[in-house]
Amino acid sequence: MKFLDTEISPLGLGCWPIGGAMFSATGETLGYANTDDKQSIRAIHAAVANGITLFDTAAAYGAGHSERLLARALSNNAEVQIVTKIGIAIDEASKQLCGDEVLPGQVLPAIERCCSRLQRETIDLLLLHQNSLPVDQAAPLFDEMEKARKAGKIKSYGWSTDFTASVQAMTDRTGFVAVEHAMNVLCDAPRIQRALQRSNTYALIRSPLAMGLLSGKYTPTEAMQADDIRSTSQMWLQYFRNGKPNREYLERFNAVRELLQTDGRTAVQGALGWLWAKGEPNIPIPGARTVHQVEGLAAALGIWRVATGCDGRNRQAGRSQQ
Repeated sequence: MKFLDTEISPLGLGCWPIGGAMFSATGETLGYANTDDKQSIRAIHAAVANGITLFDTAAAYGAGHSERLLARALSNNAEVQIVTKIGIAIDEASKQLCGDEVLPGQVLPAIERCCSRLQRETIDLLLLHQNSLPVDQAAPLFDEMEKARKAGKIKSYGWSTDFTASVQAMTDRTGFVAVEHAMNVLCDAPRIQRALQRSNTYALIRSPLAMGLLSGKYTPTEAMQADDIRSTSQMWLQYFRNGKPNREYLERFNAVRELLQTDGRTAVQGALGWLWAKGEPNIPIPGARTVHQVEGLAAALGIWRVATGCDGRNRQAGRSQQ
């Protein structure tokens, strides 16, 4: 498929898990456990080797560490595309997320800092990392992003949001080409999908594997590590409760597990295939931090190729950069 005038496989790599430790202003953990930079770099290299050339990160992931790690691993590889996000203030030294960064005058400095950490002159796609920001407050931020696009600092922009009204308010903008939203086989998102398909806007699918629940490796009694985001009490954390898999979602998963594993697929491969079947512009961005995980994700691309009857070079989805 074509993404921003470049042919890619319809699968990205989410880089929140490789960011390592990060904390809220009150000290609550917001990162994933068991990260190792050397292992993460090997995983990034494995992604490229297996045809995954879209990497989704954010200034907030590891309070800048995920972006810096991508720069180390990719060495400004011109063949890959990087999506990053702004809108959350960070303190790299303390690994702390310091609150909202949503004033128009903060946009260009935030872009410059992302470029510096990523060691890139231009960012392929910049997203607003504020899910529920009111449209009237977000609009001036996108005005600044448009200025940055015209100045060559970014190629395009969009919003990481699950609100259909937010999408509808912005998709007419020339440089607004993509929305990142949550969706998976346990939690469909038909309204925002319809809005994106009507506007011919790319859909980057966040949480395509329900934060790992769809891997099938978790039991109802399995406890997450204390330094893992899934052990916290975040209000939005629906797939895990009290540091354990949410029984309601495990039951949903068990109800469809056999279907996902049709024809010898893994549950992960079936879940990614479901997302591709739901909409042609859908680009899942599952997180991973090991070579083994990346290779399992990349194997799902075979399902897409068989289902579409193409090899990834003759299919276009979404809209090209205007």
